[in-house]
Amino acid sequence: MNSISRRIANELGVREEQVNATVELLNGGATVPFIARYRKELTGALDDIQLRALEERLRYLRELEDRRATILASIDEQGKLTDVLKSSINGADTKNRLEDLYLPYKPKRRTKAQIACEAGLEPLADGLYNDPTQAPEALAEQFVNADVADSKAALEGARAILMERFAEDAELLGQLRGFIWQQGQLKVTVIAGKEAGGAKFRDYFDHSEALKKVPSHRTLAILRGRNEGILSYTIAVGENSDDRRQPHPAESYIAAHWNVRDQGRAADKWLAEVVRWTWRVKLSGQLETDLIGQIREAAETEAIQVFADNLKDLLLLAPAGPRATLGLDPGLRTGVKVAVIDGIGQVLDHGAIFPHAPRNQWEASIEQLRKWCRQYNIELVAIGNGTASRETDKLVADLCKRYPELKLARIVVSESVRLFIQHRNSPRGNCRTWMSPFAARYPCPALAGPVAELVKMSQNLLVWANISTTYRRYSYRAACMQW
Repeated sequence: MNSISRRIANELGVREEQVNATVELLNGGATVPFIARYRKELTGALDDIQLRALEERLRYLRELEDRRATILASIDEQGKLTDVLKSSINGADTKNRLEDLYLPYKPKRRTKAQIACEAGLEPLADGLYNDPTQAPEALAEQFVNADVADSKAALEGARAILMERFAEDAELLGQLRGFIWQQGQLKVTVIAGKEAGGAKFRDYFDHSEALKKVPSHRTLAILRGRNEGILSYTIAVGENSDDRRQPHPAESYIAAHWNVRDQGRAADKWLAEVVRWTWRVKLSGQLETDLIGQIREAAETEAIQVFADNLKDLLLLAPAGPRATLGLDPGLRTGVKVAVIDGIGQVLDHGAIFPHAPRNQWEASIEQLRKWCRQYNIELVAIGNGTASRETDKLVADLCKRYPELKLARIVVSESVRLFIQHRNSPRGNCRTWMSPFAARYPCPALAGPVAELVKMSQNLLVWANISTTYRRYSYRAACMQW
C-alpha cells in the first residue's frame, strides 16, 4: 500500500501524507465531492480534480496489484516461476506489460504447438532454429512416427512450435506495439455496396491518417461506421504493407529479435517463412485489436471530458439567464426584505418594505417596488416561499396589474437553498446591513446564481424552478448523480 501511495504522490506532485489520508477516506466510503468540500484539513486542500485523478489511479494500481498476485500464483503452481521471471513481473508497471509476460504461461486450449510438442517435434524445432545449416526435409524425416504422418507434417508442427514461441515474447510485443503506434496509418474504406446507406460516413469512404494523430471525434465516427457495417479499417505500416506478397516491416523486427537472418543456409528460407507466419497469423490481428482499443479508450476519455467541460459551463449559468432580478424575502412583522440583482448576480440596491400587518403599508410598498423596477430595468421578480409568501405574491401581482409597461415576470421559489447557504456562509457577528441583501438575494440561487450552487446540497432541500428548460433540468440531475 505504501508503494502505491508513494507512486501516486510522485505522479500527482503531492505529499504522500495527503495521498494516505485521501485513501483512508475513500476506503471509508467517502466520495470525491464530499472529501473536496468537507475534509480539506485532512487532505491538505486537494481539489476535486486532483482527488478524481487520485481515485482513478488508485483503482488502476490496485487492479494491477491484484492481477500481479494472480499471475504469480498461477505460474508458481505450474512450477515455472524463476527468480528472473518473478523480478520482471514485479517490475511491470502497466497491465499490458503484465499480460505480455504472462502470455506464455497462461492456461489455454490445446494449440497446434502443444499437440506438436506432445508428438515429440520440439527437438526438430529447436534443431532447425539453433542450427540453420541442417536441411529441414532431411531432419524432419527422423521425426516421422505414428503421430506424424510424414516430413511435411513434422515441419508444420515445428513451425507451430516456433510461431507460438516467437509470438509470446513480452519484449518483442512491446517493441512491435510501439513501432506500429509510431509508424502505423489507419486506413478506412467503405464496404462494397454500402455507399448509399452510409452516406453520413462519406468522409471516411477512402480515408488514411497517422494512427497516433487520429482525433477523438474521428476515431468514434470510424468505429460507429464499422459497428453499423458501413466501414472497414486496417492499420498499415509502409507503402506496400497491404501487398501480402511483400514482407511486412514488422517481420524485420521479429527476425532481428530472434536473430533470424538469411545467410544462404539450408534452413534460412524455412525460418523466414516461420517469421512471416508469426506476424500474419499470430501477431497482426492481436496488435491491431490492442491499438484500436487504445485509441478507442483515449477517444472516449476525451469525449467524456468535453462533455464534462460543456456541462460545467452550463452549470455556471443562471437558469433564468442574465436578467436583472428583484429578490423578495417575505415576512410579516420584520417586513419584506428586498435586493436588486443585476445580470451577473451583483447586488445593486437593497432595503425593506412593510406591506403586511401590522404596518399595512401596501401603497407605499408598491410605489417603492415600482421605483426600483424602473431605475434598474427589472425583468424578473423572485419571491421566497416562506412566511407571507402568498401575500407578497399578491403584492407583486398588483404591481404588475397597475404598471403593465414594466413587463415583469414573477415566480415563487424555494427558500430552503437560502437557509442552507446562509448557514454555511454567514459571517461572524450580527450585521443587519449585510443580512438584508443576502436574505433577499437568495430566495432561490436557481434564478440569479450558478446552477452549480444547487449541486452542493441534498436534492430533498430543493424545489427546481419551473422556468428551467427540460435540458437544464436533465443537466442538473446528471450533475447531481456525477458529483
